[in-house]
Amino acid sequence: MTPFVAELLGTMLLILMGGGVVANVCLKKTKGNGAGWMAITTAWALGVFIGVVVAGPYSGAHLNPAVSIGLAIGGTFPWCKVGIYILAQMLGAALGALLVWLVYKDHFDATDSPDDILGVFCTSPAINHPIVNFLTELIGTFALMFVVFYITGGELALKDSNSTLPIGLGSVGAIPVAFTVWVIGLSLGGPTGYAINPARDLAPRFMHFLLPIKGKGSSHWNYAWIPVLGPIIGAALAAMLFYIL
Repeated sequence: MTPFVAELLGTMLLILMGGGVVANVCLKKTKGNGAGWMAITTAWALGVFIGVVVAGPYSGAHLNPAVSIGLAIGGTFPWCKVGIYILAQMLGAALGALLVWLVYKDHFDATDSPDDILGVFCTSPAINHPIVNFLTELIGTFALMFVVFYITGGELALKDSNSTLPIGLGSVGAIPVAFTVWVIGLSLGGPTGYAINPARDLAPRFMHFLLPIKGKGSSHWNYAWIPVLGPIIGAALAAMLFYIL
């Protein structure tokens, strides 16, 4: 398992579970239809958990371009690896979105709300206010990244080796990361759906654009910059504050 493959598979699992729970809750005629926000935030957190468990021993399980950039700014990850990590994360997120569509295809066909269909793939604001929406994504990712720098001690020994490699977002364990994402979703996710991850939003949004989904409507590209730039700037600010402190 190379770091590239680990990031791809870890991000794929994250989106498969995260997009999957939104499909289960929001699409018509599913067993979980109407289960609500607690189900969505919990499954996203657990999706982070399993993604980190799989990818952690091989790549550190960033699973998020904003995290890779933030760790590089903070001096704990080499800049020369940022591009290949982001590529793997984007491909993994696109593959995860494709798998969600395959699993729930009949339910996409049964759903007549373009907003519910779009929500399976990417985020959109509850109230459209670009400045506030941008700040929401920035603050949510700032919280994620700042906490990540202070979570330590998650290490696994590699098979057939005496060395250890950090699990998770820069020397963190899977469970603390999952709880951090969970509380961000519960506390700050209401205004925008808390992308806090450019790969989580941009690659699945592109899949929404490409896939032949009946009645899917617009992919809302005019909003797409917010869940990309907001998380990147939030992660950068968290890294700079951590460096100063």
